[in-house]
Amino acid sequence: QVQLVESGGGSVQAGGSLRLSCAASGNTKCMGWFRQAPGKERVGVAAVYGNNYNTYYLDSVRGRFTISHDNAKNTVYLQMNSLRPEDTAMYYCAAGTMDHCDIVLWVFRFWGQGTQVTVSS
Repeated sequence: QVQLVESGGGSVQAGGSLRLSCAASGNTKCMGWFRQAPGKERVGVAAVYGNNYNTYYLDSVRGRFTISHDNAKNTVYLQMNSLRPEDTAMYYCAAGTMDHCDIVLWVFRFWGQGTQVTVSS
């Protein structure tokens, strides 16, 4: 069983930055971030396999968001720059134990509670 503890959400103005953190207990192979806006589906934002061996991004965040994994702490970070109002959502950390990694739901077995990110214009 893997437990995930998220932190770092908040409210910022458009163009601002936030960094999300997610500490994992237990063994993980793929870790990622998903987001869900009210009334919309949960969407994969970014994922990382192993110790930053491979990373995956939603097209709309590529170049603005950076995912990284600290292997020693088993913590994944999502640095979010140039935030836009459309980035507003609940952000969820997720962890998978398969060798496959991508920003798709079925890769991930364990989920965090979520942290709210609100970007105002």
